[in-house]
Amino acid sequence: MKTLLIFRHAKSSWKNSNLADHDRPLNKRGKTTAPRMGEKLRQEDELPDLILSSSAIRASRSAELFAEAGGYDGEIFVRRDLYAHHPEAYISVLNEVDDRYQRVMIVGHNPGLEELVELLTGDWERLPTAALALIELPIQYWSELDEDVEGELLLVWRPREIF
Repeated sequence: MKTLLIFRHAKSSWKNSNLADHDRPLNKRGKTTAPRMGEKLRQEDELPDLILSSSAIRASRSAELFAEAGGYDGEIFVRRDLYAHHPEAYISVLNEVDDRYQRVMIVGHNPGLEELVELLTGDWERLPTAALALIELPIQYWSELDEDVEGELLLVWRPREIF
């Protein structure tokens, strides 16, 4: 079994309308909720073995704040191809993950993350900013992950519901 943690980036700022979408930073709330989710996952003893993040500023910063507060001491791999909005892009990146990693977290964007949860579990879940879903996958190798895998959604944490 493999475990997939799906973390939607924290709330971003829209103050500077001249910034490209990719370059938007976190706002004040985002800078607070991302580390709180890291702390929550540490308390639940569910920290990932590996973090993969979209290259968007709001996503990579969310991953950094999450990791720091959660006590994750591994490397965060930032990938431009996770700045996608469709589940196939996430699956493609996960197919490349080394099989020594049992619990992997991806940090990305909607609507692709909500679609990924539904594709892998059959359950549609709303993932607002800084929400986290945990899916157990009946695979031994990350290369086995595809749209036909039937995972089990174990939990969804939404910041407003737990803080």
